Amino acid sequence: MAKRDDPQIKLRMPAELKDWIDRQADLNRSSKSSEIVRAIRERMERAEQQEAA
Repeated sequence: MAKRDDPQIKLRMPAELKDWIDRQADLNRSSKSSEIVRAIRERMERAEQQEAA
């Protein structure tokens, strides 16, 4: 497997958010990281749509 060079961050979050991320990752059979990225991208898209309106 090739070494990834994506930027990494250490993130603190409330326990209920971590639990939700864990459940979503299990339901979608994906990683926790991909669930966090998906959630942020969805929020980004909403913000961009609001800015365009």
